[in-house]
This record gives sequence, structure tokens and C-alpha cells, in this order.
Amino acid sequence: MKQFFFKKNTVPVEKPMPSLAACLLMDLLGFAFVAIPFFGPFVEMLFAPISAIIYWRMFGFRKGFFGGVFNFIEELIPGVDLIPTFTITWIIQYLKHKQTITYYPVKQSF
Repeated sequence: MKQFFFKKNTVPVEKPMPSLAACLLMDLLGFAFVAIPFFGPFVEMLFAPISAIIYWRMFGFRKGFFGGVFNFIEELIPGVDLIPTFTITWIIQYLKHKQTITYYPVKQSF
């Protein structure tokens, strides 16, 4: 019965990294709502859960969940939303991904 539900010899697929442009855009949106004089705090209250869900979807389950909660709290607290959480997470993921790549020497035949 297990044969029908579980595939043997499957390779786990790594989720691709989100683009840097998307991360910068999300951080810029968070900054832009601060600049609105009266409606800014109210718009941030609406943007905080949306931003947390987008963060969770962009960066995967474990990192995305904890980062999404942090991003939600960061967007709700006035004055703290200047932290570019999307871009910082992208840089950390990029550096980790760059370290895991191994280069094999190419054998040259003459």
C-alpha cells in the first residue's frame, strides 16, 4: 500500500530563492506607508498581515513562519518598520546558498 503513496528514489527539490527586486519592492512598500501623514498607521495595520503572509510564501515554511511573525510585529510597531526584513533575509539566504555550492575541478584532456 505504501508504494501507491510514497515514491521511492525521489530527490527533494529545493525551493528557488525569491528575486531581490521583489524583496526590495516589499521593503519599499513598508517604508512608503510611513510617509503617509494621517492614514499611514491605519494602512500599516492592514499591510502587516499581508506582508507577513507574503514573507511566509516567499521564504518557505520554517524561515518564513518565524520571519513572517517578526515582520508582522515589525510592521505594527511604529518607528521599527524601517528595518528591511525582506532584503536582509534575501542576503542571508543568498550567502548560505553561495556557500553550499561546491565546485568540482574540470579535467582537461589534451
